[in-house]
Amino acid sequence: MTSPRTLDVAALLESRKLTGFNYRVIGVSLLITFLDGFDLLMLSHTASYMADDIGLDKLQLGNVFSIGLFGMMLGGFFFGYLGDRIGRRPTIILSTFSFGFLTLLFALAGSYEALLALRFFNGFALGAMLPLCWALNIEFVPKRYRSTVVTIIMVGFSLGGAMAGPLSVWLAPRSGWQSVFVLGGVTTLASSVLLLFTLPESVRFLVSKQRRPEQVARILRRLDPGLEVAPNDRYILGDEVDLGAYSFRISQLFAGKLRWITPMIWIGFGVSSMAMYFLASWSPLVYTYAGFDRATASWVSSFASFSGAMAGLALMRFVDRKGPYAVMIYPLLSLPFLLVLGVGSLQGDAFIVLSLIGAVFVKGSHYGITSIAGLFYPSAIRANGAGWAASVGKIGSILGPLLGAYVLNSGLPVVRSFAVLALCPAVLALCAFAVARIDAQGGPGKTT
Repeated sequence: MTSPRTLDVAALLESRKLTGFNYRVIGVSLLITFLDGFDLLMLSHTASYMADDIGLDKLQLGNVFSIGLFGMMLGGFFFGYLGDRIGRRPTIILSTFSFGFLTLLFALAGSYEALLALRFFNGFALGAMLPLCWALNIEFVPKRYRSTVVTIIMVGFSLGGAMAGPLSVWLAPRSGWQSVFVLGGVTTLASSVLLLFTLPESVRFLVSKQRRPEQVARILRRLDPGLEVAPNDRYILGDEVDLGAYSFRISQLFAGKLRWITPMIWIGFGVSSMAMYFLASWSPLVYTYAGFDRATASWVSSFASFSGAMAGLALMRFVDRKGPYAVMIYPLLSLPFLLVLGVGSLQGDAFIVLSLIGAVFVKGSHYGITSIAGLFYPSAIRANGAGWAASVGKIGSILGPLLGAYVLNSGLPVVRSFAVLALCPAVLALCAFAVARIDAQGGPGKTT
C-alpha cells in the first residue's frame, strides 16, 4: 500500500480543462432546468383551460400562480440547507422526484383548494433545483469557466419555457389540461431515475465536509482515469477556509467580505427577478394596450425570452475573465431603451424594436447575476448561499407582477411601465459594481 499523500483537490480541478465527465454533468443539469422552465410556463398556457374546467375566476387563478412562487421561496431555504447537509446529489434527486410526483398529482386536482395545496408543494419541491445545479457544476469546473457553465445550464430553463407553449396549446384542446401535467410529471419522474445512474456527488462538497475519501478517489478517477489517487490519501481544498463538518448557520453567509457581498447579491437578484417577472406577466398585455394584436405580442415576448438567454450566454465569457464588473454591462445597456420607451411617444415598429432590445438586455442581465450568485461561498455552504440568493430573489418575483398591476391601474399611460421598470437594472448595475469592488478589495487568497 502506498503512503498516504495530501492532495489539493481545488488545485487539481483548477488545472484541468473540461472533459467528457463535465459535459455529462452539464447535460443532466440542462435536463433538470429544462423541466423547471417547462413547469413554470405550462401552468400559464393551461390556465384558461383549467379555469373553464374547474370554474376559477381571475383572482383565484392569480392565487394559484402566486402560491407556487411562495412555495419556491420556502423550498429554496429548505433544500439549500439539505444540499449542504447531505450532499448535492441526493438532494437534487429527491427534489426532482418530489417535483415529478406532485406534478402528476396536480393533474388529478378537481377543486380550487386542491390546486392551491398542490401548487404550493410543487413550488416547494422546485425551490432549490436551480441553485443546487449551479453549486454542483461550479464545484467541478475551473474558475475561468464557472459563469459560462452556470449560464449554459440556465439556457435549459429558457428552452423548457419555450417548449411549454407549443406542447400545451397542442395537447390541452385534444386531451384536456390534465394531459400536459401528466406529460410533465412522467418525464420528470423518468429523469429522476436517470439521475440515479448519471449524477455524481460534488468532490468539493465531500472534501469540505471531510467525508468518504474512497468516494472522492472514485469520482476523481471518473473525472480523469489517469489520475493516481487512493482512498487513504488526505484531500484538502487549498482555496477555501476549512469549515469542517459544522452545521450551517446563517451568520456564515456574512463572514468576512461576505458581510457586504451577500446583501448586494440578494438585492441584485431581487430587483432582477422583479424585472423578469414584470415582463413575463405584463409585457404581452402592454403590447396589446399599445395597439398590437395578441399574436404579435406573444411572438415578441417569446423571442425576447430566448434572445435574452443567448445574450446572457454571450456575456458570460466576459464575466469569467473580468469578474462581476462585466455583470454591469447589460443593465446599463438596457437603461436608455427602457427610459426612451417610458417617457417617449413611440409607436409601431419603432416601439416593437426598442422594447424587444430592452427586454433582451433585461433578461440577459438576469443571467449575469445568476452566474455569480454562488461563486463567493465556500463549498461547505455554497448550496445555502445560492439557495438563499434564489429564495430572497423570489420576493422580487412576487413583487414584479404587483408592480405591473399598480402601474396599469394608476391611470398613467401604459408605456410608462417601462420607465418604472428601468429602476430595476439601475439598482442591479450598482449591486454588481459593489460586489466587484468588495471582492477586489478583499485581496487574493482563500474564500472567507
